[in-house]
Amino acid sequence: MLTKFEVMETIVRSGALLIARLDSADEAYRVAEAAIEGGIRAVEVPLTVPGALGVIERLTDKYGGQGIVIGAGTVLDAEAAFAAISAGARLLVSPQLNRTMIAAGNRYQAVTVSGALTPTEVVDTLEAGADIVKLFPAELGGPSYVKTIMAPLPQAPIMPSGGVTPENVSAWFAAGVTAVGVGSFVTKAAQANGDYALVAQAARTFLDAINDARR
Repeated sequence: MLTKFEVMETIVRSGALLIARLDSADEAYRVAEAAIEGGIRAVEVPLTVPGALGVIERLTDKYGGQGIVIGAGTVLDAEAAFAAISAGARLLVSPQLNRTMIAAGNRYQAVTVSGALTPTEVVDTLEAGADIVKLFPAELGGPSYVKTIMAPLPQAPIMPSGGVTPENVSAWFAAGVTAVGVGSFVTKAAQANGDYALVAQAARTFLDAINDARR
């Protein structure tokens, strides 16, 4: 089992968290599998996906020993947090601040990523003990908003989620983000023809863009 430090290190080093929000458990699993083949090292399976806990368990069984971070998203309370951790999740992500979710994550040493938008919410999230602040919905303000937020709060480890693409990822990292959440660009790559090799290729393209941005 990955330690909390190893989970954080993996997310920060790769710079990306895949959000596998899809319509079925099978599609979520296959997309995650293909994205990992393409180089993704951290995957969030939202609990809104039907059978999400089963997907988390399957992915953990297959990849947990390979240094791949498997997490749960849309974790709204302590009960959901414990269920996700019991299924193997080492990462908990919420769209909003829920202190009981963060407390449960800290109790079992899972990394917590908690949603915020305003400066007050960012500070409240940090004070609650979250490891990373999920800026959500990030497309409302864009990279310039992150830069504005981080001027008085440079210590905040921010991860935007929503609207991040290879074309704009350099602007996000230039604004000072710790990592970025990616969804549709990767997860929907196979929807036109069912070719999951396209998911792996989209993952490589996205990760190449992150590497270029960091250089």
